[in-house]
Amino acid sequence: MDAQVIDNAGQKRYELNIDGNLAILEYIRATDAVYLTHTEVPSTLKGQGVGSSLVEQVLQLLREQNEKVVPLCPFVAGYIKRNPKYTSLLARGYNV
Repeated sequence: MDAQVIDNAGQKRYELNIDGNLAILEYIRATDAVYLTHTEVPSTLKGQGVGSSLVEQVLQLLREQNEKVVPLCPFVAGYIKRNPKYTSLLARGYNV
């Protein structure tokens, strides 16, 4: 997938635009971590790996920024559980 995630800080969400369809991952940025709260993929993009691509790109971006994450969104938590290379990003006291 060629589309790249952008951080729309004003809307407090990461966005992935695919042919005019917007997949989003909402967040709350705190001093100790970034709380990933909700993932939404338009029905026209479901089943194409868009949600997984969105989450992977966001986690990579947060890793580069040395941020810790709290996966409140079940989709994000499930992604981290299936991809243990991201468990090092979990904030202290959080598991998946």
